[in-house]
Amino acid sequence: MKPTRVVIMGAAGRDFHNFNVVFRDDPRYQVVAFTATQIPGIDNRTYPPLLAGPLYPEGIPILPETELERLLEQHQVEEVVFAYSDVSHEHVMHQASRTLAAGADFVLLGPRSTTIRCEVPVISVLAVRTGAGKSPTSRFIADVLLAEGVRPAIIRHPMPYGDLAAQRVQRFASLQDLDRYGATVEEREDYEPHVRRGLTVWAGVDYQLIVAQAQEEAALIIWDGGNNDFSFLAADLEVVVVDPFRPGHELTYHPGEVNLRRADVIVINKVGSAPPDNVERVIANVKAVNGRALVVKADSVITAVDSDLIKGRRVLVVEDGPTLTHGGMATGAGVQAAQQFGAAEIVDPRPYARGRLADVYAAYPHLGPILPAVGYYEEQLRDLESTVNAVPADLVVSATPFSMGDLIKVDKPLVQVRYEMAEQGEPRLSDVIRDFVRDRLGSR
Repeated sequence: MKPTRVVIMGAAGRDFHNFNVVFRDDPRYQVVAFTATQIPGIDNRTYPPLLAGPLYPEGIPILPETELERLLEQHQVEEVVFAYSDVSHEHVMHQASRTLAAGADFVLLGPRSTTIRCEVPVISVLAVRTGAGKSPTSRFIADVLLAEGVRPAIIRHPMPYGDLAAQRVQRFASLQDLDRYGATVEEREDYEPHVRRGLTVWAGVDYQLIVAQAQEEAALIIWDGGNNDFSFLAADLEVVVVDPFRPGHELTYHPGEVNLRRADVIVINKVGSAPPDNVERVIANVKAVNGRALVVKADSVITAVDSDLIKGRRVLVVEDGPTLTHGGMATGAGVQAAQQFGAAEIVDPRPYARGRLADVYAAYPHLGPILPAVGYYEEQLRDLESTVNAVPADLVVSATPFSMGDLIKVDKPLVQVRYEMAEQGEPRLSDVIRDFVRDRLGSR
């Protein structure tokens, strides 16, 4: 029998993983192409033979998602696998309609067929939307584990936007490793805070190899999720973060609702700053679909070195890029910090956007008067630097989790904002983690 012809729709992450664990070595299928969207510059390249395996000696083309219909007709494709995250349910069904109209089947692969089983315990940290607070929650859990005498390995959801073969397995154990691997702004935002804690972060493309190496070094793994995707690893404890600034999104975005329904612990984050009615609405939605999960409350506490410099000044606010672009938020922690510390004015950077940053504002018109820290490529990094320096502000308030001043030259004072998770009342996430450690690893 001829193999089933498949196209995988993705964004350089879940798509590659699904291929690796389901299709790569199965002669019953022929993956004729990946399509790519969301991230600029990740299409019109090739998934290399080194990663694609012996069934694909020439690799697999990665083409723009706009070419889907042409691909389905040209290759008489029988199945389309949808494999990217943080999109509305409506968006998913539009892609399904495109596929079905061409006569092919539309497929969603779930955790049972795509997760990797580990030899050590796994805690997954997931969310219902990008920007809900996964990263602070991952850091909080890591700090609890360190206090218990457990040094976890961090396995991060992939962001392979460069040389895929070279990024097959990446191990970040020092800040120098970020430079050695040419980490993007988006990668530094997630990796640097863990590395500064003395933890090792693993990422890349081939997560079967990544897991095999990481579990040799650590007694426990934290899966630090990306967007609102579900875990690549079979988790022993699933912690899912919900954002009351976007009430209702926990039920209307894919695959965030999957995470909500699977969660063991649900963290209602930002309760100190979100409207109380929003918090109650989110809690009601959570209980309606997952009454077995333990619900805990938390807040995002903002601090800044030299915060007194902000008071009375005209400031440029730089925010975490994916939180605002993929996450759909107009502003983030940087604006909150500027207001909290008494800025006289937040200067709108949009009229001063240089190069590709102007394209970002055009692609995401919901963005407020902030500058998203977008730097997937060197060209974008140069545009970020020139835009920062063009804005007529007294200083920069940077709410990116990495040290922006170490990566670009800023011609004005820079105040670095930090935000960490703090527990609010009981039950407490820290108690859950301690109980988990003692149950799975014994007293330390």
